[in-house]
Amino acid sequence: MNQKRIKIILNLIITVFTLIGIVLMLTSEAEPGSLQARGIENFKFYTVLSNVLCGIVSSVYLALTVAGKNTDKLLFLKLAGLCGVTITFAVVAFFFGPVYGYAQFYKGGNLYYHLLEPVAALIEFLVIRRPRITIRQAALSAVPTFLYGCFYLMNILINGIGGPWPDTNDFYAFLNWGYPIGILIFFSITMLSFILALIFRKISNIRAVE
Repeated sequence: MNQKRIKIILNLIITVFTLIGIVLMLTSEAEPGSLQARGIENFKFYTVLSNVLCGIVSSVYLALTVAGKNTDKLLFLKLAGLCGVTITFAVVAFFFGPVYGYAQFYKGGNLYYHLLEPVAALIEFLVIRRPRITIRQAALSAVPTFLYGCFYLMNILINGIGGPWPDTNDFYAFLNWGYPIGILIFFSITMLSFILALIFRKISNIRAVE
């Protein structure tokens, strides 16, 4: 099977997983795990936004590949989506899952956004040969995570922390230890996204298309 066909199939799978996750998110009751809000309110979560970004980029990749167009200019967005869903996957797989149990994090929409889509995105990125990824593209891939942190903090600064769960704007409880620690956490997550991008860059460039 040639690279173009594999690229089409894998990006189609990611797109379908994203759509299924959105439908389940909008039509199901609030789930334990990350999807703890109702309907459209779930779009405030990093988990949802990173998976949706990954799905949108994959759908554009799919359309351009089918049409025989070049996708190289979108490479930093593909990397951004992958880093976002990898963070989501890793937090559940190595922290929340062992602490709180995996069952609640791998059912309904959570199954697609915590496991299936991240794994599909990782497979797609590792299987498809790409042009060499630059440091600049790796840095740009961390921008969506940085912007999410900025909007998260701005919303709290403008509207306040709010009441107890679920009526709080600090729904990740990053400010439980105060603003300095909260800001440090967001910068750390942004740096983690950049570090992941560098790792994926290194792996991808080993078999890059010259």
